[in-house]
Amino acid sequence: MTDEIVIIGAGAAGMMAAVQAARLGKSVTLLERNDRPGRKIIITGKGRCNVTNATNLLNELISAVPVNGRFLYSAFSAFMPQDTMEFFECEGVPLKIERGNRVFPVSDSSKDIVDALYNAATDEGVKFKKGRAVDLKIENGSVTAVITEDGEEIPCASVLVATGGKSYPGTGSTGDGYALAERAGHTVTELKPSLVPLEAHEGFCSQLQGLSLKNAAIKVEDTLKFRTVYEDFGEMLFTHFGVSGPMILSASSHMRDMQSERYVIHIDLKPALSHEQLDRRIVKDLTENANKDYANVLALLLPRKLIPVAAQLTHIKPTTKANQITREQRAVLVDWLKDFRVTVTRFRPLDEAIITSGGVKVSEVDPKTMRSKLVDNLYFAGEVLDVDAYTGGFNLQIAFATGYAAGINM
Repeated sequence: MTDEIVIIGAGAAGMMAAVQAARLGKSVTLLERNDRPGRKIIITGKGRCNVTNATNLLNELISAVPVNGRFLYSAFSAFMPQDTMEFFECEGVPLKIERGNRVFPVSDSSKDIVDALYNAATDEGVKFKKGRAVDLKIENGSVTAVITEDGEEIPCASVLVATGGKSYPGTGSTGDGYALAERAGHTVTELKPSLVPLEAHEGFCSQLQGLSLKNAAIKVEDTLKFRTVYEDFGEMLFTHFGVSGPMILSASSHMRDMQSERYVIHIDLKPALSHEQLDRRIVKDLTENANKDYANVLALLLPRKLIPVAAQLTHIKPTTKANQITREQRAVLVDWLKDFRVTVTRFRPLDEAIITSGGVKVSEVDPKTMRSKLVDNLYFAGEVLDVDAYTGGFNLQIAFATGYAAGINM
């Protein structure tokens, strides 16, 4: 009978679990299908790695997880963002806190985070093994071995499935963990994209491809329930298919039961100005440029790419002279600048999502230990679980906290 712990997946959750288990004196093998660990960590935060969110309030953490947030109460309580930050700083990675309590390495390099996890694991004697787990050998209600793609059986005393979700398959997240969970009798809830770009109904998005709005405000309206489901201020990007960027990715996780044209994004292009202040600004611009074309006046208010779209949607000819713009036309322009609308048709595909929504049903997992309630030495951690959070470091904090819980309890 072996006492070996086998962890499947050398991502954030898997490596954190490996370190914690090894520090408690356990013999740990970490099975990873890629040549290098932490492939998905490398691309997070545009390569900078938003490690965690620096909130010290448990309720704020829970509220940032719209899907099964309460399940994480014990895991978060045992391993808060401050614990994550202390772990990396003790491993020689200085951190900094930016807008929205987002935590990044001072170096702005996600490689430093991966190296810290890998070095901490190897320092504790964790054995990294290349291979892809395709099945679990289960006898008398326990896993006795992990079976690899090559047919090898790796004996184990306990197993952690930390294979990630099904987004970004190029990093190795191809949904292997869901098959392993189902093999063990677990329920896997419907897999959907979360934190994902959005396709839009309006053709003007392709005209605006590549345009980034840096200081816009958005409200997302659910037209079925007649309510605002999300508000934000920051950056967004127009693409050939619709919209993307930080605000849009965050907004996507609030769009439940997606249906074509159910959600409308209201963009305020001038959030620092009220309707009245904006009107006064436009009057000033029109007066000072009385003999110039409407399009030239718009250039004082908007990026170049937006000018033809603005003229089209306000129904004012670009060649109209500024001194010919009526009060009614000016009101239309103000209203449009404060409420530029994009109608969402659908999410982009799952393989373009940052996070997979759905996964191993959490009612079948012990929230304190991450141990399966169906198989007594099987554990789950990270994105393979049916939990997903908003952007801002919360999803990596889920990985670290659930990995920690599994590691100390295996």
